[in-house]
Amino acid sequence: MAEWSKIPPNVFSEKGSVPLSLQVEVLKGVSEFFNMSWIREGELNLIEKLSANILKAGPMPKHVAFIMDGNRRYARKRHVERQEGHTQGFDKLAETLRWCLNLSIHEVTVYAFSIENFKRSKDEVDGLMELAKQKFIRLLQEQENLEKHGVCIRVLGDLTLLPLDLQQHIARAVVATRTHNKCFLNVCFAYTSRHEIANAVREMAWGVEQGLIKSSDVSEALLGHCLYSSNSPNPDLLIRTSGEVRLSDFLLWQTSHSCLVFQSVLWPEYSFWNLCDAILQYQLNHRPLQKARDQHREEQALQQHEADRACVADLLQHHGNGKPLDAQRRQEALLNYTASREERVQDFLGALQHKRDSFLTDLTSQAALA
Repeated sequence: MAEWSKIPPNVFSEKGSVPLSLQVEVLKGVSEFFNMSWIREGELNLIEKLSANILKAGPMPKHVAFIMDGNRRYARKRHVERQEGHTQGFDKLAETLRWCLNLSIHEVTVYAFSIENFKRSKDEVDGLMELAKQKFIRLLQEQENLEKHGVCIRVLGDLTLLPLDLQQHIARAVVATRTHNKCFLNVCFAYTSRHEIANAVREMAWGVEQGLIKSSDVSEALLGHCLYSSNSPNPDLLIRTSGEVRLSDFLLWQTSHSCLVFQSVLWPEYSFWNLCDAILQYQLNHRPLQKARDQHREEQALQQHEADRACVADLLQHHGNGKPLDAQRRQEALLNYTASREERVQDFLGALQHKRDSFLTDLTSQAALA
């Protein structure tokens, strides 16, 4: 893209003429900005294809998360405006999504805007909001391409913190692609993990208040189902660029058994080979990670079983006739209680999804009336 800061200040003055080469560069920059696609067409080159095939012979991550860090440092490095760094960062995201599709990675989650970013200067925040608005408008214009690839867009975060017009554009994009199921892009916007977990707790409290679930139904597993990311499997691989070695409040709950890879490259300079390196690190650690995930699932199931047994014992103690039940009747009572709890939980999660869907649908309706 044209580097606007390098254009001489008097280039468009009445006295001088604009060189043809500069006119072409400027028009090219404008065209690129307004036509940057979310999903890039194109194949890998021969060497990239060969490398991808070698990687795909091993265990591949199905879901990769990115902390796209380094846009501002990239702008300083290139002596361009900060906003140009963010624009180049979006361009790199589109390119990275193409690589992921070619590597058969069908789910990607990106940390686009943290709630903490609202503390930045007003000019930068306003610029980021405008950039996001333009990109979601562009996405709505790409529905045919998104449908072709089956791309489902999800936005994870507290949308109420955003300007109303941006909320509406986001809602329209999410609603328009919600039935696509070939690949998934989760955009974390107005997001932090602590905010997400606190919101999940509030959702469970709402369920108890509404009589949809009992307080005894609250569990680690249920909290996970109440997160913004409840429709996605946890990431297999999380990548952070720019050399920082912290998670910055991103997917803390979901990445407890993920492979974490920290790379020094700035996000706008990210390459196919950086992604291959991260996948290779995932493959080298796949076996212990899978073992830890399996063990956690077993422990979680055991904890739920023990919690159900405790609830059944309490119910029998308070509502029984004082005579101890034989093992078979206790087992029947446990099975009945477990089935009842699972039904309550499913009804609650259905009501929660309906509430979230209604929020997006209402925003979409508001946008149509505007």
